[in-house]
Amino acid sequence: MKIKQYLDSTYLKTAEQAGLTVEENKEIVKGFVQEAIDEGFKLIMIRPDMVAMARKMINDANSKVTIGTVIGFHEGTKSLEDKLIEANKAIIDGADDLDYVCNYEAFKKGEIDLVKKEILEGTKLGLDHHKIVKWIIEVAALTDMQIIQLSTLIKNVVIANFKEENYQSVFVKSSTGFFKTENNLPNGATVPSIIIMLENSSPLPVKAAGGVRTYEEAVQMINLGVKRIGTSAAKAIANGAESNSDY
Repeated sequence: MKIKQYLDSTYLKTAEQAGLTVEENKEIVKGFVQEAIDEGFKLIMIRPDMVAMARKMINDANSKVTIGTVIGFHEGTKSLEDKLIEANKAIIDGADDLDYVCNYEAFKKGEIDLVKKEILEGTKLGLDHHKIVKWIIEVAALTDMQIIQLSTLIKNVVIANFKEENYQSVFVKSSTGFFKTENNLPNGATVPSIIIMLENSSPLPVKAAGGVRTYEEAVQMINLGVKRIGTSAAKAIANGAESNSDY
């Protein structure tokens, strides 16, 4: 299996979260970008403020690695206006994929029109600029029924407003990897949550993010039907090793 083309190599920690200086953290991002270039991963997933640097590195290397970034990260509660501003800046800086954190807290409160508008406007912005759009639903914060409902809502908004040729460019994505769970419960993709997403997102593709740390786990996710895997352990997975990474 050519697994590298499924892997979105991911580094999303801020300097503060990593316990590093801003410059030290920037060097780690550079290392992840260079590794993605060297290994031929599908994509490098980084914070918005690192996109322009990554674009220059990838262009200079004449590499086909694409760049993804997160919008409204990681709580998803930023206003739609703020998310669109952030997404526009990322597009200008050279991002290929926009991974929006859906306002799942608003969804849980029943503010469905707010969530629908966010999905519509955020998706339209991305597709209008020929970008891949992903909606992170944060499965660890949702019940199984809420995963069903939110996956279905995203699917229905896309089907109602965009052409069938666009469906494969709009993903439903499991997790940020930053949600704090109780009792050490998984905060990323799990087999049960991914199965629910696949069953209720189709024909939109699914990205499994967080918690995939071995080659075997990655193959399992791909065999279930996911089209992309977000992981900070892309090289270890590609080489058949196990990672103790927390994403």
